[in-house]
Amino acid sequence: MKTEDLISLLSTGVAPVDSRVPARRFVRAIALGGLGALVLMAVIFGVRPDIAVVSRTPIFWAKFAFPTTLAATALFLAARLSRPGTTIGKFWALPAVPVLVVWSAAVAVLCLASPDARIPLVMGYTWRTCPFNILLLSVPAFVAVFWAIRGLAPTRLRLAGAAGGMLAGTIATMAYCFHCPEMSVAFWAVWYMLGMTLATLIGALLGPRFLRW
Repeated sequence: MKTEDLISLLSTGVAPVDSRVPARRFVRAIALGGLGALVLMAVIFGVRPDIAVVSRTPIFWAKFAFPTTLAATALFLAARLSRPGTTIGKFWALPAVPVLVVWSAAVAVLCLASPDARIPLVMGYTWRTCPFNILLLSVPAFVAVFWAIRGLAPTRLRLAGAAGGMLAGTIATMAYCFHCPEMSVAFWAVWYMLGMTLATLIGALLGPRFLRW
C-alpha cells in the first residue's frame, strides 16, 4: 500500500473536533455542582431567615464576590490543565489577587476595630464548623468537576486535581453564603479561605487517582 493510500484510509470518516466540548462539560459541571451545593445547604443547614433583608446590603455581595472571583480563576486554571500537555505559566498566581484584596480589607477592619473586638471579628460564632461545612457542600461539585476534567484527558493530574478542588470549594462557598450568618471580612479571610484551601488540597490528593484516563 502506498503512503498516500494509507493516509487517505486513516483520514476517512474523521470528523472535526468540536472546540465547544470543554466549555459544555464545564458549564454542566458548574450547573450540577452549584445546584447540588444549594440543595445540600438548604436541606442540611437551611437558608438564613433574614436573607431577603441582608441580600440588599453591599456587605453580603462583597462576601459573595470573594468565592465568586476565586471560582472564576479556578475555572480558568482547571480548563487549561484539563487539556493534554497544557501549561499555566504565570497564571498559577491568579487566585492570589482576590485573596490579597480580602486579606487587605480584613487587616484594615481589624486595625480600625478596638483591641477587644478584633478576636470576635476573626472568630465569629461559627469558626469551628465553617470550613467543614464548606467541604461537605463541595462534594457534588467535586464529582461534577472531576467528571468534566477527566473527560478532557489531563496529563498533569495533581495540578488539575488541585484546580478542580479549588473550583469545587469555591462553588460550595458561594452556596454557603446563603446560610452563613457571619458578616465580618476578617472571618471570611480566615475561615472561608481555610475551607476552600482544604478543598484544593484534597483535590490535589485525589487528582492522580480519579483523573487518570
